[in-house]
Amino acid sequence: MSRGAKISLALVVVFVVAATAILLVGRPDKDAEDGTAAGTPAVAAEVVRQDSHRLSSAPQGSPVFVEFLDFECEACRAVYPAIEELRAEYGDRVSFVVRYFPLPGHFNSERAARAVEAAAQQGRLEQMYQRMYETQTEWGEQRVPKDDVFRGYAVDLGLDMAAYDAAYADPATAARVASDVADGEALGVQGTPTFFLDGQRFEPSTYQDLIDAFDAALD
Repeated sequence: MSRGAKISLALVVVFVVAATAILLVGRPDKDAEDGTAAGTPAVAAEVVRQDSHRLSSAPQGSPVFVEFLDFECEACRAVYPAIEELRAEYGDRVSFVVRYFPLPGHFNSERAARAVEAAAQQGRLEQMYQRMYETQTEWGEQRVPKDDVFRGYAVDLGLDMAAYDAAYADPATAARVASDVADGEALGVQGTPTFFLDGQRFEPSTYQDLIDAFDAALD
């Protein structure tokens, strides 16, 4: 089976899993109604904010692809290779933005998001993002805190550990994660992964759907 065919098959599985995730671990509808996360004031929702994290940045005016994600989400991990493939092909022409959306049914997902955010504050967003998906089977779907595991990743990446520890525990880091969640809820995001292309929600079912959409946005 070709790589493209494997990725297309993975995407079909992803959206079946994602639909189930909405039913099993999705956020309550009342949160989507008021567009807020706990401890976060209501604001006008935006698909991309000035402080949103970019894995790849294309020139101003280029298409923008946004993923609301949960690092403990199996569907997100399944689609991760497709996103990496697209970044390799389109990363100089399309901006790739990631936004946190840890689901309440995933015990360590908010912790993972804080670890990625703490790494991002030291310029290592991409490396920690990749590490989370590459190791998800080792820490995901467990009902015990994995703070030490995530700290170990930070050590492996050579981060300033005093700064990492401070950022990981800082309420401002949790608030940064919660602000992404608040935007997602206000935009109608209920499960992960959820994609937007140039501000419009996008639901591909195959890898070719992604390619076609990117090519159309670049025309």
